[in-house]
Amino acid sequence: MLVRPSLWPSDVQYITSPRYHASVPTETRLFLSNGVRLISHPAPPKPSNGTKSTVVRIRSISDASHPARGQFGLFAVRRIPPKTHIIDYIGEVHCQDRLDSNYDLSLHRSQDGVNVGIDASKMGNEARFINDYRGIRCKPNAIFVEYRTAMGELRISVWSSSDPIQKGDEILVSYGKSWWRCREDQHGQ
Repeated sequence: MLVRPSLWPSDVQYITSPRYHASVPTETRLFLSNGVRLISHPAPPKPSNGTKSTVVRIRSISDASHPARGQFGLFAVRRIPPKTHIIDYIGEVHCQDRLDSNYDLSLHRSQDGVNVGIDASKMGNEARFINDYRGIRCKPNAIFVEYRTAMGELRISVWSSSDPIQKGDEILVSYGKSWWRCREDQHGQ
């Protein structure tokens, strides 16, 4: 059994490798895994750094001026050099509309209309705690990057931007205008 990071929510399963939902068609699953057939819930491989990240830590946010006050964020445990891999965004890979999830990232959009997302609302890793930079900093200090693992699996990862991230700094990305637009549409704002 995996050891959950400190402050991990009890209602969210901690995982270190993606889980594939039944909504992902076989052809899409093969593309995502670069032709390697995966079972629905593979045993998680041992990450190179153990079970939980040694680069980042989940922390409670108490700063009154922070937009996510009373919630959590992801913070650097040590200095992270520019353009450095921080963590993969891990969750449930699916082909469904999950408009109610605040933890759903787009992984792939195929030419035949199949949209694949990674949802960390019910299962995921530390990356689910990364906040948007708006209202905190003038620009993000990290970015989402699509890549293939050494085994060929398509993933979304988080990398530091062109500047280093200092020990204790919050890891912040841009969720993108479409993410905010969708939230505004849902809440009638």
